[in-house]
Amino acid sequence: MTSDRLFVYGTLMRGFDHPMARLLAQHADFLGEASCRGRLVLVKHYPGLLLSGAPTERAYGELFRLRAGDELLRELDMYEACGEGFPEPTEYLRQLVDVTGMDGATAPAWTYVYNWPVTDLPHIASGRFLDH
Repeated sequence: MTSDRLFVYGTLMRGFDHPMARLLAQHADFLGEASCRGRLVLVKHYPGLLLSGAPTERAYGELFRLRAGDELLRELDMYEACGEGFPEPTEYLRQLVDVTGMDGATAPAWTYVYNWPVTDLPHIASGRFLDH
């Protein structure tokens, strides 16, 4: 299964003056704010998403539709250091998760899930990176 949608919750969101955020803005259509089950931790100056089964734990971000999906995802994989050639375990894994949009509809979208130990990382209680 695959998707042409990408859920971002950190430095790839609109408004970040970052080359990859600009690349995403140029090659994808902003669909609106969205959320998924999970919680955010503050890794350094960027967040990590941990998937959660608890319906009360939600991570908030933005949903995009990718125009050149495979090509753009490859570049983003390199940025997130989980593309080919990176040593395992990579810091992030790209996974399909169920994402709920503003309209309440839920459908799969790609996102980057944090994959390293989180023992001492602070939890972003609101689920919104911009609140930390």
